[in-house]
Amino acid sequence: MELRSFSHGYGQITYHIVLVPKYRYKVFYDKRVKKDCELIFNNICTEQGYKIHAMEIVDDHVHLFLEFHPKYSLSRVVQFLKGGSSYRMFKLHPELKRDIGAEACGQVAIFFRSVGNVTADTIQHYIKESQGKAKAESQFCRSKESGQRRLDDF
Repeated sequence: MELRSFSHGYGQITYHIVLVPKYRYKVFYDKRVKKDCELIFNNICTEQGYKIHAMEIVDDHVHLFLEFHPKYSLSRVVQFLKGGSSYRMFKLHPELKRDIGAEACGQVAIFFRSVGNVTADTIQHYIKESQGKAKAESQFCRSKESGQRRLDDF
């Protein structure tokens, strides 16, 4: 994955999100339901401008590996995914309300984790290579005098 340029910044926001129906009901047991769910998530992500790097739908939960613009909060993204998907699924498959109840799909537990940990060595290399060695050396001298710790102290 590559970094993207935004109006006032440069970076990447990617999350691994797991959506789980209440009581882990096996909502996606049917191939037709599973396929419709995949299409619904693709549509929501396209409409909202999110990029899906990977998606896996199993019987009782959905894994999404998403990238989105920094102007969106994670809670907003999850709100669109949860609310939009359950509304559209019930519209396409009203039998789900009867079989498992509306509250089971409406109340979804989530797991999320930010993806893209960077080591101190990577940051140090970036600073030295992109800003020039002379600048990095002068920063080192100033930071030593001021008592600031260096990146490799961590």
